[in-house]
This record gives sequence, C-alpha cells and structure tokens, in this order.
Amino acid sequence: MNGDLDVDMSRGDFNPSYFLGKLKDDEFESRSLSDDSFDALSGDEDKQEQRPKKKKRKTKYHRHTSYQIQELESFFKECPHPNEKQRLELGKKLTLESKQIKFWFQNRRTQMKTQLERHENVILKQENEKLRLENSFLKESMRGSLCIDCGGAVIPGEVSFEQHQLRIENAKLKDELDRICALANRFIGGSISLEQPSNGGIGSQHLPIGHSVSGGTSLMFMDLAMEAMDELLKLAELDNLLWSSKIEKESMNHLAGSRETGLVLINSLALVETLMDTNKWAEMFECIVAVASTVEVISNGTDGSRSGSLQLMQAEFQVMSPLVPIKQKKFLRYCKQHGDGLWAVVDVSYDINRENEYLKSYGCSKKFPSGCIIQDIGNGCSKVTWIEHSEYEESHVHSLYQPLLSSSVGLGATKWLATLQRQCESFTTLLSSQDHTGLSLAGTKSILKLAQRMKLNFYSGITASCIHKWEKLLAENVGHDTRILTRKSLDPSGIVLSAATSLWLPVTQQRLFDFLCDGKCRNQWDILSNGASMEITLLVPKGQREGSCVSLLRAAGNEQNESSMLILQETWNDASGALVVYAPVDIPSMNVVMSGGDSAYVALLPSGFSILPDGSSSLSDHIDTNGGLVEHESKGCLLTVGFQILVNSLPTAKLNVESVETVNNLIACTIHKIRAALRIPA
Repeated sequence: MNGDLDVDMSRGDFNPSYFLGKLKDDEFESRSLSDDSFDALSGDEDKQEQRPKKKKRKTKYHRHTSYQIQELESFFKECPHPNEKQRLELGKKLTLESKQIKFWFQNRRTQMKTQLERHENVILKQENEKLRLENSFLKESMRGSLCIDCGGAVIPGEVSFEQHQLRIENAKLKDELDRICALANRFIGGSISLEQPSNGGIGSQHLPIGHSVSGGTSLMFMDLAMEAMDELLKLAELDNLLWSSKIEKESMNHLAGSRETGLVLINSLALVETLMDTNKWAEMFECIVAVASTVEVISNGTDGSRSGSLQLMQAEFQVMSPLVPIKQKKFLRYCKQHGDGLWAVVDVSYDINRENEYLKSYGCSKKFPSGCIIQDIGNGCSKVTWIEHSEYEESHVHSLYQPLLSSSVGLGATKWLATLQRQCESFTTLLSSQDHTGLSLAGTKSILKLAQRMKLNFYSGITASCIHKWEKLLAENVGHDTRILTRKSLDPSGIVLSAATSLWLPVTQQRLFDFLCDGKCRNQWDILSNGASMEITLLVPKGQREGSCVSLLRAAGNEQNESSMLILQETWNDASGALVVYAPVDIPSMNVVMSGGDSAYVALLPSGFSILPDGSSSLSDHIDTNGGLVEHESKGCLLTVGFQILVNSLPTAKLNVESVETVNNLIACTIHKIRAALRIPA
C-alpha cells in the first residue's frame, strides 16, 4: 500500500492491542501477493499507464500457517514498522521471504486503519445525532422568548451581521462595566454606580480644590493607586544589585530613586494613622513638609480600618536652603493592609501617563510610586522599608545641591526614614523618661511647643514657604547666593527681615555640628554671646542621641537679672543632616512658659544653621565583589546660615538700605568667624 495510508504506530498515534482484541484471529487471512498484484493495489496509476498491457494471469496466493500468523501478530504489537534487518530475521524464523513479511505488515496496518476509521465514524454519527437533537430542542425553546435588553421577540435568523456584532460588543462593555463597579465597590467598601453625566462624558472637566471628584475620575484614581501599590511592592523586593543598577540608570534621566530599611519606635497602626492624617504627617516630617492639605477623601477604607483608604493630597516639600526652590506636588495616597501587622502606604502623582490637562499636577517634579512598607515586630516597634522615586527638574536646582537631590539624603529614602526614626525616638523619650528638669509636665509641654514654633519660623525664613507671607527683596551689594525676604509681623510688631545663604565647607557634618553646639566656642561666632561663653540652664532631651535636645542658654559668669536675655535653642543630628536653631528670649516670658503658661505670646526671631550632607558619599557608592554596597564618607557638607531681625517696629514702615546691609553683613561676618575658628581658608 502507499505510504500515505500507513499509520505510524511507533509515534503513539494508536493502541494496536485495543483493536487486536476486537478481532478474531481466524477472521484475518493473510495473503502474499505477486509483484503485479501489489502494483495494482498500491494505486500507482502512472506506473500502470507506462507499462505495456499484459495478459491477465491468475494471482497466486500463499496462505500463512497459524504459527506464522501468531508470530507476526505478536511482533506487530511490539513493532508495527519493522526495518529491513527485522524483516530478514523474522522471515528466517518463519521461513518467509522478506518481501512477504513486508506485504503482510502493510496489509495489517491498512486493516488497522480501516477499523479505526469505522470506529471513529460510529462515534461521529452518534455526536452528530446528539447535536441535532439539542439544536431542535433549542429552536423549540426559543419560540415565544423575549429579548432581555429590548423586550422584543427573539426571531432566529432575522438579525443582521452588524446587529449581531453590536450585541456582542454591548455585552462585552456591560461585563467590563460590571467588573469595574465590582472592583470599585470592593475597593471603597461601599456601593457605586456610573451614570452618564449631562455633558455626555464621564468625569468632570476641572478638578478645583475642595470640590468632589466625579465617579469616573474616582475609578481612574483607584486604578492608578492600585498600580502604584503593585509597583511599590516590586521595588521593595529588588535585591541590592538590581536596585543599584536601576538607580544608576535613573540618575542620568533626572529620576531620583532610593530605598532604606530600618527599625522605628512606633507600631504599624499608629504609623499608618500618622501617614493618612495630613496634619500629623506634616508635623512628623516638619523639616521636609512645609505645608500639606487634603484635597479630597476618595475612600475612608473598609470595616472601620484604614485599609483601602485613598485620598488626593497636595504639599510643599522643602530642602533647608534658599538655593533649592519649594517643590509643590499633588498626589494620591493609598493605604492597604497586606497581612497581620503588615501595611503599605504609597504616593503617586495622579498625572503619570495621563493625557488629561485637568489632571496635571503643578510643579516641575513628579512623584512616581513612593512610600513605605511597615511590618510590626513587637514591643511597639516596626520594620519600615522606605522608597522614594521622584522626577526633578535639574535646571531649577543650584549646581551646589544637584548631587544632594540625586542622592538618598536630599529628599530621598534616607531623609524620610531618618526623620521618622528621630521623631519617633523623640516622642518615646518625652513620654517614657523621668523628668530631670524640675519642670512640671505642663511646663515641659509649653517650652517644647515654643521651640516647635521657633523651628517652623526658621524653616519658613530659609525656604520661603507659604507658612508666612514672605516677599522677596532685590537689593544691591547682596551676594548672588543670598536671599533677602521681608514680611510684616504682629509679634514682634513691625517689619521682619530674613536673610539666608548656603555654602560648601570642607569639614564633616559631625565636626561642624559639635563646634556650633559647644557653649565654650559660642563666643567665636555668635554676637548674642557678647564675647562670653554660654552655659546650659535647662535641658529637655528629645532622644537618646547626643545633641538631640531643647535647651536654655545664658552667658557664663554674669549675674542674671530681669533685663538679661536667655537663648532658647533646639538641636538635632542624624544621617539626613543636622540643625541648630536659636532665638533670644527674655527671662519674664520664659518664667511664664516654664510654669506652664501659654507660649503663644512670646515673640521669636529665630536664627540658626542647617547642615546637610553634600551628596558626594552617595554618589561614590559602588558594588563590591559580594554584591554589597560600599559607602565612602564625604569630606564636606552644605551649611545654610539664616538670620531674622526686626528692622522697624512699625508694620507700615519702609525698608532702607542700611537695614539690608546690616543683615547681609551679619551673615558674612558669621561665616567668616566660623571659617576662622575651624581654620578653613576663605
């Protein structure tokens, strides 16, 4: 037979034993054909046409013995396609020629195929009959049926192709809408539905502050928030080598990405509540967040929990220098619980990959999925992994601060986590430590509240945030890196002038901080000391780290009277930077404060220093042979000097040139004295 009729049993296409069991041995009689009869059966018509016609002769048949058939059948079960060597061995064993063996196997395979086809035909006929009966049943059932969508009669065969396609598309859209609504309901823990707005489109055309977000926009925000959450979790799982490669690539595209992990003295629920409450969040990160507000609460979470909470926020982010502009951002904040004591909070600018103009956030930077993963570890502590991933406009930043902002200590993960650790340590210390100041609890709270206001006023004068209405003043004979601001003040009453500048110094952050906090060295740079060293009269610790405290200072060796001045000072120092801020206060006012009186009536004109890493240590990080990060200590730091002075007690008075020159000379003189004391050449 032709090869196209053969079935290759060696490939596992059939089970020969199944069909062999269906047959009786005596029903199959094998015949050995002559050459001519084989050519006829092979169906090779071309060869037959080419041969000259011969006289038909009687075909010779050879009947195999029962033994031969039994052996052939046994061999067929094992090998339906014997090769030449196998045919020769089998023929020798059965006293048959190789050609006879070949023909027998061809015929046997053909018979097998025929039996298989018959079997399949029976099955197909049965299936066809079954389908025919089902079709008849369905046609009978459809008679008198009504359409669910339109209420009309269902008439098979009378729907056009276009109508059929539209119905299919409508069904898909309805399923998609149901899926989105179900997702939103599960997300916000309520019930929502989408109605077609009067203007014919989904969503509002504007997003004014204080107004509600439309249903369509809410769904888009939810979708973006969940995508951001997935991205945050992926970033948290990257190993150090992949993370470093990612950040190195992004630093060339003005994308600042960083990740930091550490232990924090706060449990997960308390931290989540702090992050989701705008006021608590701004208070916790006061040196980073100048001001913040909630634009819209899209979801309050589910089952009385913050899990699933989503809100639209806006904030001003600051770096303690007049050379770095305020970064204004609008972003979504989404919180989700991923397990027992395991939470994640993610921020993302809502105009990422969005074309809508009314969804554009202001400012020159975008916040890509950033936030933290919080895991309870017991004893009121949590393990926090912080991730910051932002885009910044390099042209808007002074070259002195570009390395810092591209590192993790500018506005990156190290800055956020170190601030969180310092603040939580401060709160824990104030709540748990014994009072060694001799003050009442009310007195301690009052002096800490006064120091807090002093810090915020100092931050505002440095960064020109909107916490106070500062006006920028352009004046001659003022350095290019010095910014002069002015504002009208009620307490103290009059015109307040703020001056600030930043510079790089070739000393470490720790050395500069220790020098500025040393009371014995105070007279080397502070004009308020009147040439005398300063001593501490009151100290309120705000953490276990040395130098983290609020203190009252006075000139050493001088007799104190009611007209004497004290200096209220707060200092801290951590991996993200250091701060020394102070303000002169009178003794009668401080006596009221320390006795628990209201500190709001104490006039403050803060001055001080902000010390930041220069960013070079992070830029010089590299991967060692074991895949770990190796950090090289920076040999310099960035110092910002800021002063606020009352130049006129009349709020309606106008500034004069002498006032500007006074504050400008004060800054220049202070920097010169610090350089001289630390033996730094100008």
